[in-house]
Amino acid sequence: MFSVADVIYKQYPQIANQPVLAKPLIYLLRQLLNESEIKAFVAQYPHLSGIDFVEQVLDYFNVTYSVRDAEKARIPTTGKVVIIANHPIGSLDGLALLKMIHEVRPDVKVMANQMLMSVTALNNVLLPVNNMSGATARQDMDKIKQHLSNEGALLVFPAGEVSRLRPQGVRDTKWRSGFYRIAKQHQAPILPMFIDAKNSPLFYSLSMLYKPLSTVLLVKEMFKQRKAHFPIRIGELIPVSSYTLPHLPLKSLLKLFKKHLYAVGFDKTPLFQTQTPIALPENRAQVLRELQEQCEALGQTSDNKAIYLYRHTESSALMREIGRLREVSFRAVGEGTLHKRDIDQYDSHYFHLVLWDKDALEVVGAYRFADAAKLSQAHHETGLYSATLFDYNEHMQPYFSQGLELGRSFVQPQYWGKRSLDYLWVGIGAFIRKYPKYRYLFGPVSLSDTYPDEAKQLIIAFYSLYFGAPLPYAQATIPYVRKELTSTQFNGDDYKTEFTHFKHVLANMGYAVPTLFKQYSDIAQPEGIHYHAFNIDPNFNNCVDGLVMVDIQMLKAKKYKRYITGE
Repeated sequence: MFSVADVIYKQYPQIANQPVLAKPLIYLLRQLLNESEIKAFVAQYPHLSGIDFVEQVLDYFNVTYSVRDAEKARIPTTGKVVIIANHPIGSLDGLALLKMIHEVRPDVKVMANQMLMSVTALNNVLLPVNNMSGATARQDMDKIKQHLSNEGALLVFPAGEVSRLRPQGVRDTKWRSGFYRIAKQHQAPILPMFIDAKNSPLFYSLSMLYKPLSTVLLVKEMFKQRKAHFPIRIGELIPVSSYTLPHLPLKSLLKLFKKHLYAVGFDKTPLFQTQTPIALPENRAQVLRELQEQCEALGQTSDNKAIYLYRHTESSALMREIGRLREVSFRAVGEGTLHKRDIDQYDSHYFHLVLWDKDALEVVGAYRFADAAKLSQAHHETGLYSATLFDYNEHMQPYFSQGLELGRSFVQPQYWGKRSLDYLWVGIGAFIRKYPKYRYLFGPVSLSDTYPDEAKQLIIAFYSLYFGAPLPYAQATIPYVRKELTSTQFNGDDYKTEFTHFKHVLANMGYAVPTLFKQYSDIAQPEGIHYHAFNIDPNFNNCVDGLVMVDIQMLKAKKYKRYITGE
């Protein structure tokens, strides 16, 4: 139950200890804060809390809001995210934003001051902070950190107080840095939201005369918002890589965020590089139906995973889900297209190997591949995807006739470390057993741009030394430039010993050998795998693609039996 007296006694004990001052102050605040009306409302709905209470408050004031469907789709449906917003009226605007976000993210919580925490019905959607002193209690900070560690959505009003009238109009006061520090610490993307609302002219007049007095009037202002309508604008997601600007002072960075948010509100060009949120999951029943009715079954694993071969069909829920999960998986390692799904024109004329979890009804992962003989002579739009990254020469032509171009392989993050990539190779082997004309597997293997240049140089130098093609069959369209100095770290005499050293050096940098680079070198004999070129791909978050070719007849004996003969 909200009580002015309780707030005074808890938050301002120095006043509470002076009855001569406290009693008239409490009486005055009860009138200004409409305590009796608030108590009556709370008493009428004692059974409501959290978002149910928020909805009832908005209904009580007959407050509505609007948001464009395309912009609402920018709210990530899963994963940690810090949402920042302006605070124009300091009351119902926050509740309207909370309700709207909750429709997409039921796990959303709001950083709020201790005054709002006195409304106990809201406690389960609030995370308390101290806006007055700026020193939030450790246990309260731990709750905020835990919420983001649990992949939650956090709504923050960086100003920490209501907006004021400025020459440019109603604007937030100086932003605090808490939201940025929290987002950076947890490597969370930031989503800007702008809500259009304003208080009365009296409020802004008093604010210019004496700011604390206008703050006391905020509750009175809230009761003037009956039948108000709040338009909401939502910007695109700002990834961690965009706001990590080590050479920019924190004060300047906060100003950039603030300008970016108001640019969202007024349809101006945003300041940070942004990315599109990932699409919502497809209906699992529809995906399963397509797998069973439209796909070719290639096998099943001992732990109830099924392997299917998918060929393109129109309006496919399965293809949309593959595209969605590609983007989920690639973004998790700093790659991806930054679109809501990773689907391109090549998907329609490629095969797709799909690993399906029959228990969880989930696409575990997939591989895309195509008959190189059919596509190598076609135009780019219907030809080989790798031909957009590498220029093949005449030496490659004989390999096209027996080749499969592989690419866009992924395993979604929740299945990492669970033999899923191995199962996909079992599927590739099942396909080759059924269509034995293929001998060569080739395609781009990506190295994320999140690796520092020193690590990239090391990886490319190592694999070029031990697995570089004696006669390259292709040139990169945007070559990755190697530094000769890096090559001198390895002598090429002992792969096993130098691979151990290579892993150790990468580990000291905080990185591991990229999964597919390790996978290809593990399955084939040294003469059976070659890298022909390394290319920078600006359409895939500036990753480096290595063009690899594997001779199936040169697989290690154990791998050949497992994948190709199925023994």
